[in-house]
Amino acid sequence: KVAVLVDTNTRTHCLPYFLEQTQLTPDLLIEVPAGELHKNITTGQQIWKALLDGRADRRSLLINLGGGVVTDMGGFCAATYKRGMDFVQVPTTLLSQVDASIGGKLGIDFGAVKNSVGVFQNPQQVCIDPTFLRTLSERELRSGLAEIYKHALIQDAGQWERLTALADFTPTSLTPFLVDSLEIKRRIVTEDPFERGLRKALNFGHTVGHAVESYALDSDAPLLHGEAIAVGMIAEAYLSHRQTGLPGADLEAITATLLRTYGNYSLPEGVDETLIELMRNDKKNEGAAINFTLLAGIGEARINRTADPEQITAALTYYRRAVG
Repeated sequence: KVAVLVDTNTRTHCLPYFLEQTQLTPDLLIEVPAGELHKNITTGQQIWKALLDGRADRRSLLINLGGGVVTDMGGFCAATYKRGMDFVQVPTTLLSQVDASIGGKLGIDFGAVKNSVGVFQNPQQVCIDPTFLRTLSERELRSGLAEIYKHALIQDAGQWERLTALADFTPTSLTPFLVDSLEIKRRIVTEDPFERGLRKALNFGHTVGHAVESYALDSDAPLLHGEAIAVGMIAEAYLSHRQTGLPGADLEAITATLLRTYGNYSLPEGVDETLIELMRNDKKNEGAAINFTLLAGIGEARINRTADPEQITAALTYYRRAVG
């Protein structure tokens, strides 16, 4: 049997095009609520129940049609259902096309910590169609662009220079960056599929960024993933300047580019301890230390770096001053 997982957005905006292009008649259509707020065990149980009720077995196929929440959670449910069924990722957002659907990281959020329960399992296939980008708002496109920025900052200074010259953010202007960005991630995860070394470079901006995202999710002003990662990249660029020799000019360029793209998120005073506590629960940590990927220069990542609470607080203070 073939099952297709969608959320409330992709059922309306993406499923008709997908079925038309594939000429597929799925045996099961599973719909879940849209958004990071629903990337949890409760929604996972709904997916497993739908597969059971639909008599899917280990030889069935689950097609995950959606953004990073759908591909992460759908892949996780497929990888654990009856000890594993095949799945295919069809990412529909820029974020999921260049990042979430590639590399076999699957999971759900648990206890206010992003992706704290999950597995490594590669899909049978990842199918990327830039046509889906036309369904996105400019805010969603900018969110996905954060991961393209990150890929350039850790491995491709030339790509970073081209990105800083972008004058607008549309499917047409961003599509040319897809292949190069995908190739950076593909090369990294092929060499280090289980994140024991080089793959940790992909975490640049994510230690602070995931904490900010989790904090904002429970506030009146939730952030999209890429918006939070942009905050994280500015803060971690400051840590890079202080600890791994990122030149001051590069710090200024990263800060200016990301603020121009994402605006000035107001990180409240007095939340640093809360954010640091969230960082302590980050799955990348080993022992008591909070682990970071930092930059020695644009295109030069340094993995397995640590920072203490005072240094992290200084980085958050730098961000607040940068946004004014």
